[in-house]
Amino acid sequence: MNAYTRILAKKHPNFCINCVCPGFVKTDINYNTGHSTPEEGAAIPVKLALWPNGGAPSGLFFVQVVTGANKGIGLEICKQLARNGTIVILTARDEKRGVEALQSLKHSGLSDRLAFHQLDVTKPKSVASLADFVKEQFGKLDILVNNAGISGVTFSVASGTEEYSSIWSKATETYELAEECLKTNYYGAKRTTEALIPLLQISESPRIVNISSSTVMLKDMVGEQLKGVLTGFTTEEKLSDLISEYLKDFKQGLLESKGWPTCLSAYTVSKVAMNAYTRILAKKHPNFCINCVCPGFVKTDINYNTGHSTPEEGAAIPVKLALWPNGGAPSGLFFVQGKPIPFE
Repeated sequence: MNAYTRILAKKHPNFCINCVCPGFVKTDINYNTGHSTPEEGAAIPVKLALWPNGGAPSGLFFVQVVTGANKGIGLEICKQLARNGTIVILTARDEKRGVEALQSLKHSGLSDRLAFHQLDVTKPKSVASLADFVKEQFGKLDILVNNAGISGVTFSVASGTEEYSSIWSKATETYELAEECLKTNYYGAKRTTEALIPLLQISESPRIVNISSSTVMLKDMVGEQLKGVLTGFTTEEKLSDLISEYLKDFKQGLLESKGWPTCLSAYTVSKVAMNAYTRILAKKHPNFCINCVCPGFVKTDINYNTGHSTPEEGAAIPVKLALWPNGGAPSGLFFVQGKPIPFE
């Protein structure tokens, strides 16, 4: 039936034709063992039936991958995407925590729209295994959300016991942590994206959402090398050279004298690189919708829950970008507080 939906959609391009999973609903067919009500199950079919003219999706059954999704913003993105009738592959580096996260969503009536696969974005074999899984199980990928990331610092505080300013004043950054941060936040996301692009190219509505941060805004930086990356055209090779230069300067204790950020240093550089990579990808794949987004200062483990907004609020814009209707979808942009802003 899913295949027939796509055939029909191509045959009748002026129609809006889709297939949808209503969830594990309490009905006679499962002896009322489902997790959600008929009212909840009917919500997405009704939404599709009444979709306004202009940009209505057709021939779609979205399959999505969310990295770093066992907690925080990633988990909430999975939840909101699944509630919109899509199939979501929740990934996590720690398999036990990932499975536990999947189990936690069963009580929301979303378990039949979710799958789990272990993913360590820093390991090529792990990334390749995920790509094989998506290909074998679904044959394509519609949406990738690159959320996996680390702060690149350690803290000498107990979680939730101190104010934000006090916590960050006690942050420690080492060369090893900086290297790990860049391997995860930039190279890991890049590796995952490159492995999944062939499957995204099969989709009729390919989307990539890269989770970024407002720490990359140039008013907060002094380094000309970072300004050049965001304001001018760059290449993947130049980004790698920039990161190598940063790590060299870090090891030699030259961050401040060379104009690199000194607070959340590696994290900021990784997000600058990710924003630049977003623009490169958008130019390379003009039929994709590829954007980066700052979810806001959200209460998560990465900031010891000192944020101002909830994971639900932080997930809203990434989900909106992932599900943006066809026709006029933005690409190559950086969203902060729900609106596109200049990279510089």
